[in-house]
Amino acid sequence: MKFRSAVRRSTVIVIILAASVLLGYGYQFLCEQLEKAANPREYTDLVSKYSTEYGVPESMLHAVIFVESGYRSNTKSDDGRIGLMQIRPETMDWLNGAMHTRYEYTALYDPEINIRCGAYYLAYLYSIYGRWTPVLAAFETDVDTVTFWSLEEEYDDENGNLVRTPYDDLNVKIGAILDKAEIFRKVYS
Repeated sequence: MKFRSAVRRSTVIVIILAASVLLGYGYQFLCEQLEKAANPREYTDLVSKYSTEYGVPESMLHAVIFVESGYRSNTKSDDGRIGLMQIRPETMDWLNGAMHTRYEYTALYDPEINIRCGAYYLAYLYSIYGRWTPVLAAFETDVDTVTFWSLEEEYDDENGNLVRTPYDDLNVKIGAILDKAEIFRKVYS
């Protein structure tokens, strides 16, 4: 009698533990699916291709595209930025020389060209700065402006690294891209 009772208790405990583990995995799976639904990605093949080609993390490319255009390739800003990654015409002029291409500005509406150019430019900027805050600041403005800000102590940390810009709206945008890159990294890794 005691033996049967002990076996029943043990069986109940094992069933409860198994159910708890299954519920835990189910909950985790559901949370991951909800995170993916809340943070969708598009153009994943192109992003993966140019991430690999230029060494820019996929999460960063997706974050820039998400924040800049919301994955809308036909977007043009009031200041003339074009496409998914909102590339400026003057940046396109520089990219044509650096990449040995002859793209017209309208080519930036093509998702593949826009992602290719944006990934190349981010990789180039990262080779200069080695940190994402100044890279994104330069992506939004230009290298000369970020170099100037880097000389101003009020925008640097104790190691002389640019940590913010003089413009709150630009700081918010950079923060949004960095935050979204971290979310994409966690959700899709």
